[in-house]
Amino acid sequence: MLNIFKDKAAASKAAAELFVEKSKEAIAASGKFTVALTGGSSPAGMYELLLTEYKEQVDWEKIYVFWCDERWVPISDDRSNAGNAYKDLLNKVDIPESQIFPMWKDDVTPEAYAEAYEAIMDEVLEDGKTFDLIFLGMGDDGHTASLFPGESIIHETEKRVAAYFLKPQDMYRITLTAPVLNAAKNVAFIAFGEKKAPALYEVLKGVPNVEQYPSQIVKPDSGEAIWLVDEAAAAKL
Repeated sequence: MLNIFKDKAAASKAAAELFVEKSKEAIAASGKFTVALTGGSSPAGMYELLLTEYKEQVDWEKIYVFWCDERWVPISDDRSNAGNAYKDLLNKVDIPESQIFPMWKDDVTPEAYAEAYEAIMDEVLEDGKTFDLIFLGMGDDGHTASLFPGESIIHETEKRVAAYFLKPQDMYRITLTAPVLNAAKNVAFIAFGEKKAPALYEVLKGVPNVEQYPSQIVKPDSGEAIWLVDEAAAAKL
């Protein structure tokens, strides 16, 4: 489902409204809301609105926060998705720390923590893989989460969480895999800016080629992914 907004602010508002809506639905149904957040700059506007306009509409004590992916760096590192989310949102709302699950742990290997993260999902998620809502970003190259073009991780079917060394970035990444991304009850992509336009066209309108545009692999079992994009990102559609 493609939703095109005038600008980044309007798309961010739609993302915040989706967060509120799906949190209310999930809490009414099961007493908790499980969400996996994206990294990068895409969610910043949503976080700001959740702290202001929508803060009182969210039952924060019933939110369980995971991440779609992460660079294998300490939370204190400026590159950490979790670290930025703490600074921009999580440190300012009443989510119990025991309900926040960064994709990082000191003194373990990324591969070992990928297995540990699956165990956390087993404890929190009803079936170990189905989130109420997953937010995803899309890179200028068409990647999503840590599913990068040409990497074998794109085709992972057994592991729900996987870690691997990404040679072009000279670092480890840890990520949810396609089976988990597609198992979510709701999946929403957030994409802004003209630099995203070529990849967005290929992902939504181009010939299927998940090796080059991994975002194409996200096809939720529950239905269509929701795309929240601005006019600049949608310029080629």
